[in-house]
Amino acid sequence: MLYYYVGFFIPRVLDVRAAKGLGGGYSFGADFYPVWLTSRECLLRRCNLYSTEMTSKIQTGLFGRPLDMGKPNDPPIRYREFAYPAFVDLLFWPANLLQFPAVRMILAFLLPITTAGTVLLWLKALQYEPPLVEKAMFVLLTLCSYQVLEGVFAEQLGLVVGFLLAAAVAALMAEKYRTAGIALAMTTIKPQMVVLVILCVLLWSVTRWRERRGVLFAFAVAESLLCGAAFYVWPDWLRNWIGILFDYRNYSTPPLVTDVFGPRLGPVLGPLLGVALTFTAIRAMWLARHEAAKSIQFLMTVSLALAVTAVAFLPGQAVHDHIVLLPGIVLLVRFWRSIASAGRVLRWMSLLSMAALFWQWVAALLVVIVRPFISAQRFYSPAIFVLPLRLALPFAFALLGVLLLVMRSLEKGALNLSNEV
Repeated sequence: MLYYYVGFFIPRVLDVRAAKGLGGGYSFGADFYPVWLTSRECLLRRCNLYSTEMTSKIQTGLFGRPLDMGKPNDPPIRYREFAYPAFVDLLFWPANLLQFPAVRMILAFLLPITTAGTVLLWLKALQYEPPLVEKAMFVLLTLCSYQVLEGVFAEQLGLVVGFLLAAAVAALMAEKYRTAGIALAMTTIKPQMVVLVILCVLLWSVTRWRERRGVLFAFAVAESLLCGAAFYVWPDWLRNWIGILFDYRNYSTPPLVTDVFGPRLGPVLGPLLGVALTFTAIRAMWLARHEAAKSIQFLMTVSLALAVTAVAFLPGQAVHDHIVLLPGIVLLVRFWRSIASAGRVLRWMSLLSMAALFWQWVAALLVVIVRPFISAQRFYSPAIFVLPLRLALPFAFALLGVLLLVMRSLEKGALNLSNEV
């Protein structure tokens, strides 16, 4: 998969960008470049992070020129504008002390290490202690998955959020509530990835107030410090950022729940399904609010909230943010035998989800093997070239389906995993 992605996929993407006249800037590290540039330009001068002028500078760095509405191959005119909360620039300000080529090389080294740490933290948080070889397989397959490779190449902060989220849940398990609250506050550098799980943890924390109040207090203090510091530097950042969020919907791909129904039915059925899934996750949170952090009900609820986030909150193209699916994958692997024996439907859904997950590695091997035996024209056809990526998005739905069935079976008492915790 690594050879396919670096040797074939990325060169093809760069060739297509160049053919459209968009290949004159940074591609490797493109998602961190807006953070680096706005921090470098606006931290001392306190200019508007979200202005049209700043967006034009970002586009020049990424594409070699500002985007032009008159060019049919160009993305929308506001594409690649700075879309993070302003405090992101404060957190990552040391990066602006270096030139961007040096920054992206450092991140190319640090992000895989961070992601490996994310895997190990989830294994610890979910109380799964496989043999060392199996741990190494978890790390290797995660690092060489299409989702993570996309995040590392773009140098996406979503991988940092994944680490902080795993650290927060691990801290909850260890009853280090203040640490958990601080880590949760830090995850709001990409709030769309964590809004449901933050709601879950805060609801859980207020249920037994005397015991768990440290989570809410630490979260509130840390979040206030982040936002307050940003207000000190950029008094109007929140209003400008909210405007960017509304504008972002005009050029980003819709969530998977909308995209799956197509352009006609998607805008109608997608939001309805998204609302239904969100209320399902909130209901699960309510039922699990009294459970201990180490209980299977709480862990399944967190995994369900993150799976719903992946299909209902994240843009469809944001596969790099699917790092939030890791706890669901770990739980499925850990309780594989019990889940597979809980009924025919659940068994087949589990098998389908695992097949969708492993498809990328099997298909990448096949594509690399057949490359010397077919012409370049046929190799780069959609039927063959993107074969390893075909099930990256359906996998999120498959895993969500398994988690929903598991939660239903747990409620009905048809499945008992508590004796395995």
